[in-house]
Amino acid sequence: MNPLNFLKEYKRGFKKADIAQIRMVREGLGYGESVLDPRFKEAIKAKGISARETPGQFLGAYTSRMLIDVGNDGTRTYWWRWNHPLAIAQRAAEVGVKEIDTPTGRAAAGLAIAIPAVAAAGTYDITNPEEQFRPEGYAQTYSPKGAEDRRQTAQPVQELFERFFLGRTGDPLKYATAKEEIPDLTPERYGNYLNFLYNEKGLLNLGIVKGTMENLQGHPEVRMLGFPVSLPMVGGFAAGTAGAKIAAAGGGTPKTRAIRGAIGGAVGSVLGVTAGNVVNEVIATGNRPKLPTVAEYEMSTDKI
Repeated sequence: MNPLNFLKEYKRGFKKADIAQIRMVREGLGYGESVLDPRFKEAIKAKGISARETPGQFLGAYTSRMLIDVGNDGTRTYWWRWNHPLAIAQRAAEVGVKEIDTPTGRAAAGLAIAIPAVAAAGTYDITNPEEQFRPEGYAQTYSPKGAEDRRQTAQPVQELFERFFLGRTGDPLKYATAKEEIPDLTPERYGNYLNFLYNEKGLLNLGIVKGTMENLQGHPEVRMLGFPVSLPMVGGFAAGTAGAKIAAAGGGTPKTRAIRGAIGGAVGSVLGVTAGNVVNEVIATGNRPKLPTVAEYEMSTDKI
């Protein structure tokens, strides 16, 4: 192709893409203006632009899209939206509440799914309000400097904020203190978990996603950007989503469907968390060291 003609086609594609993107913004298409959004490709195809038929226009169109992506953090917006387990779980839960008509009803059903499931993640212990819901085996982040027992904090409000809004568990307690709360904790498990927590890089050696079969409690755990994901949490979201979807389907008024969805989500979430806990205990039992019974010990007088 003649270079001048190619340049004209390039500019034409750039302008067409700009017009297409104005419409996309007005119609609210896509989360972020990413060069990876397949709807952009569909939008320029509708204007007669394709890589095979109009390569110059195609290049111009994607140059426009790339500039907008960089200027508006389009692709990074997708990363920010999907880089946390709770964000991913929330999107999954939306499948269960889409049968509900009202935004308030969907929110109520979503909370019914999420509350038991998030409580099972391990970032907080709902039964420990006197220590800002600190989970077993973990220290307070803002315990007094040099404190022998790091289960107390000097900044309770900040502890609550980090625990509930940022999902931070804090660092593990020293072994002797952690064992007071987790009686079956062994030095080997404790050491392995600290190595997993601080040294292992996980998937692709990036430190973003990693997993272990034994956390401090002896249960499987995946960490995504430091946030713990447990079997009870996954079970809660999965069963809660299914429960809300099944309960909200069918006839009835919007209010009735919303109530059914919330009840179905809550019941399903609790059942899913319970099932996850049962599986956790089965795995933990299998991982615990087997000590010989009294009858299995042999006593020999020549060794006394």
